Amino acid sequence: MNDDMIKNEPVSYTSPEDENVLVRTEHLCEYFDVPTGWFRSAKLKAVEDVNLTIKRGETLGVVGESGCGKTTLGRTMMFLYKPTSGTIYFKGKPIKTKEDITEYRRRMAMVFQDPYSSLNPRMTVEDIIGEPLDVHKLYSTKEERGKKVRELMALVGLPEEHATRYPHEFSGGQRQRIGIARALAVNPDFIICDEPVSALDVSIQAQVINMFEDLQKKLGLTLMFIAHDILVVRHISDRIAVMYLGRVVELADSDEICDRPLHPYTVTLMSAVPMPDPDIAKSSQRIILEGDIPSPLKAPSGCPFRTRCPIAGPECEQATPPLVEEAPGHFVACFKPGQLSGNNSSAT
Repeated sequence: MNDDMIKNEPVSYTSPEDENVLVRTEHLCEYFDVPTGWFRSAKLKAVEDVNLTIKRGETLGVVGESGCGKTTLGRTMMFLYKPTSGTIYFKGKPIKTKEDITEYRRRMAMVFQDPYSSLNPRMTVEDIIGEPLDVHKLYSTKEERGKKVRELMALVGLPEEHATRYPHEFSGGQRQRIGIARALAVNPDFIICDEPVSALDVSIQAQVINMFEDLQKKLGLTLMFIAHDILVVRHISDRIAVMYLGRVVELADSDEICDRPLHPYTVTLMSAVPMPDPDIAKSSQRIILEGDIPSPLKAPSGCPFRTRCPIAGPECEQATPPLVEEAPGHFVACFKPGQLSGNNSSAT
């Protein structure tokens, strides 16, 4: 069976007409042309046929190995990359025209991974936070602009006397707070957090994550939280999507997916989670995957995980498994869901 001929219908995680759905993607794909020789190029499929819904006020976590497409998915949903194909819906409306994108960006924001490179070193804190206000013309006078900047600084725990300082004068955690204040400047409904704590010390990570939770409750934010650490994602997320080689392979409530993973890849991720209880750790079985992650330039036919999956069968080579609901609210893209057990209890 030709894998290119397979086109799954969008999975109905919730009804598209559900007024609680803030953002929805339908068959979202992002391909890049990569030179492979003289006048030749190949398609790198960074994001492949992703169908997601994100409800108002919830946090959707996205996890997976480096290179699986997490960041590209976030940037495509932000329209920093133009989608190769597929549609993004915001409040039920498809985002297609330049006017749609401008209004969409007015209602959403992004917090980037590296606080050291995502802030302009030649701008003061006041100008960094105030830049979105300038772009979208969200103030009438300079006094109003200054007041909004000070309110945003107070919201993320920065003293207002820091407004005239430059990014190099701050620690990593403080810089990330500046980035978060900048994201909040447009009063967004939706924030994409692209590994916002991975470059920070562990103690600072906890402070930033707790701040995200407080801001979400206070402002009613909807978050997409991208990270490598599945325990961090479990702590902050309502639901978790697991990505592998550009595709979502499992999606469920955070506790459900961590306690009862069904996809072999998710099982291996959970088997690698360190156990705080030594007795549980001794009885747990670590599943070691063989081989390297295939290149997105030469993705395997059928299931993208089959070349590393310990239970892959002939059917896995013939077709790409669709993302289907195996249990209420628990979606998995696998022909043998739940057949691989790591005997691994989730960490608390």
